[in-house]
Amino acid sequence: MGISGASGAPIALSVLKGLKAATIPVTLVVSAGGETVLREEAGIVPQSLRTYAESTLTDNDLAAPIASGSVPTRGMVVVPCSSNTLARIALGLGDTLLTRAAAVHLKEHRTLILVPRETPLSVVHLRHMTTLAEAGVVMLVASPPYYLKPRSVDDLTNFLAGKVLDHLGVSHDLYRGWKADAQ
Repeated sequence: MGISGASGAPIALSVLKGLKAATIPVTLVVSAGGETVLREEAGIVPQSLRTYAESTLTDNDLAAPIASGSVPTRGMVVVPCSSNTLARIALGLGDTLLTRAAAVHLKEHRTLILVPRETPLSVVHLRHMTTLAEAGVVMLVASPPYYLKPRSVDDLTNFLAGKVLDHLGVSHDLYRGWKADAQ
């Protein structure tokens, strides 16, 4: 899992908690921008996330195991995913551990989920998203689900984290789907 410098640190925390609850091992990489977002939005530093991750790596460690296709993974999620990180992944730039790990997931045809939280989107953003979607990346834009009648920001955050977990095939109880009560 990667955390980059877009707004959305609470979503990342909810995903990490969901993965831990499901006993899924996590290797975590936080970019410099991600560190700033964690500090500003959640009042935490990356070191405090060690309780949720099997290992935490620095973004400049290009020799880390996840930088190699020979190390199997269940998949990768970048949440939140800044427009800068998204563009670097779309262009195939593996200049940091986070973008290199994403490039490995692309070349190995493994699950890669990016959660951009940007608005409005420029044509450049949309082209990069289209390039990635055509390559098989799940573009899970952080859009709120008003049909669930959320009562709090946590409800919206947990829905988005739950959608990430859905795409990783991880069971959770973070939200109830459309008309789930009718079943």
